[in-house]
Amino acid sequence: MATDAELKKYGFEENEKSEEFRSSTIKTGYPAPSRRYRLHYEGYNISIEEPYFWTLHYLRYFGGFPRIDKITDVFAAAENSAFFGASQQRLGLQQDKVSQFLATIGKMVRELFQLVREMRILDERLSYYADSYTKSPSAESAEITLKGIWVDLVEQGAKNPASVYGMAREVQFTTLPDLFFSTHPPKQEDVDVVVEKERGQFNRKVREVLKRKLRSFLAWKEHTYEELKNRRKFTLKYLRQHFEIIRMYMTWVKPYLKNIQRMQLDQSRADTADLIVAFESSMIEVETLAVKPVKIAGVDINQCILMHYLFRTRPEMSYSQEYQRGPLHLGRVEIDFRAYAWTDKEIESYKRMREQEDFQLLGVIDGSVKAALEALGDELMRYLKEAGEEFEERKELPKPPAKRAGPFLSVFEGFAELFASFKMRKELKQARKKPTQTNIMKMALAKKNAENSVKKVMWNTYHHFKKQHDMLNW
Repeated sequence: MATDAELKKYGFEENEKSEEFRSSTIKTGYPAPSRRYRLHYEGYNISIEEPYFWTLHYLRYFGGFPRIDKITDVFAAAENSAFFGASQQRLGLQQDKVSQFLATIGKMVRELFQLVREMRILDERLSYYADSYTKSPSAESAEITLKGIWVDLVEQGAKNPASVYGMAREVQFTTLPDLFFSTHPPKQEDVDVVVEKERGQFNRKVREVLKRKLRSFLAWKEHTYEELKNRRKFTLKYLRQHFEIIRMYMTWVKPYLKNIQRMQLDQSRADTADLIVAFESSMIEVETLAVKPVKIAGVDINQCILMHYLFRTRPEMSYSQEYQRGPLHLGRVEIDFRAYAWTDKEIESYKRMREQEDFQLLGVIDGSVKAALEALGDELMRYLKEAGEEFEERKELPKPPAKRAGPFLSVFEGFAELFASFKMRKELKQARKKPTQTNIMKMALAKKNAENSVKKVMWNTYHHFKKQHDMLNW
C-alpha cells in the first residue's frame, strides 16, 4: 500500500480514503478516483476465473477500451496445499536453470579479464616489432628491447654458457654483448654485409659468433612477428565471440528471472488470517488498467478504469491419466472499480509506483556485469570496436564559426546582444504565462469531461455484471 509521500513522489496529490470495513475509514494507497464501485462475489461451487474474464471481455468489446495493461499479478498458497507443492516444484526447476546460467556468466566474465590482459600484452610486444621495422627515433631502443627479450627467453640469459652473456663470461668474448646490442642489420640476408662492414676491425672468431647470434635473432624476430600478428587476430575474434556469448546468456536468463519473480509467493498475503496452513486455500491479487485514449477540446487524455481483484480460493488439483493438469480455483472474489482521467505521463507514473521490484534480481546481475565491464576500461570497448562490434556514440553538433570584428564593433555588438536578450526574455516570459493558464484550463475541462464519460462506462460494467450474475440491481 502506497503512502502519501510515495504518491506525491509520483505526482499524485491525494490518497484515497475509503470505508473498507464498517466504521473504519482508512487510506487505501490508491490515487483518489472520481468514482469507485465495489463487488463481493462468493460461491464455493463456481469458478472465480469467470468474473475476471467477464469484466475483461466487457470492457474490450462493449466499453470500447482497446488497451488493457496488467499491473499486478501475485499469489500466495497455504504451505500444506497441493497447489503450493506443484508451484514450488516448478519454481525449483526455474531456479536450477538460473543458477547454471549465472555460474556460466560469472566464469565467462572472469575469462574476459584474462582475454583483455592478453590483448594488452600482445599490443605491447607488437609495438616493439612495429617500431624496430620503422625509421622512427625509437627504432634502436625497440631493437635493443627485442634483443634483450631474445637473450632472456630463447637463450635463457647468463645461465646458458652458449648465450651471448655466457660466452662473454666463459669463453672471454667480453666484447660480444656490446657488439650484439649495437649492430642492427635490417634482415637476415644483410647480416654478413653489415658485420663485415661495421665490425671488420675485430678478429674473425668474434665476427663469426656475432653473425651466428644476429642470424638466429633475426630469424626469431621475423617468425615471432608473424606469429604474434596472427595470434592477435585470433584473440581479437575470440574476444568478440566471448563478449557476444555473455550477452546471449544474459538474454537467456532474463525470462527465467522474470518467471521466478512471478512464481514466488506473496509473503504479505501468506501472513494474513485469510490463509490457513492446514486448509486447502490460496489468495490471488490481480490489478489491471483499462485505457481508452480520447481527444477533448484539443487535449489528449485517457479514460482509465482501474480494476483490482482479490481472490480467496480453494484450489482443486485436476488430474488425468497422463499428467497433472493444474488447479481449479473456487471461492470468493472482491472487485474494485476506480475511474480516472489520466495523461500518458500519469499512467506511466502509476505503473512505476506499482512495480513490485519484478526485475530486482535482473538489475543486480546487469549491474554486476556492467561494473565488471566498466572495470576493464576503454580498452575493452576499443578492442570490440576493432573486432566489428557497433556501439552508439553521441555526436556533438558543430559550433558556428566566431565572427571576426574590430574592438569597437565588438563592444557595440555586445550591447546589442545584451539588450536583445533582455527583450527576448521578457517577451518569452509573457508568452509562456498566457498559454500556461489556457492549457491548465483546457486540461481541467478535458479531465472533467473524460471523468464523466468513464464514470458512465464503469457504471454500466458494474450494473451489467450484477444483472448477469443474478445479484440485486436497479
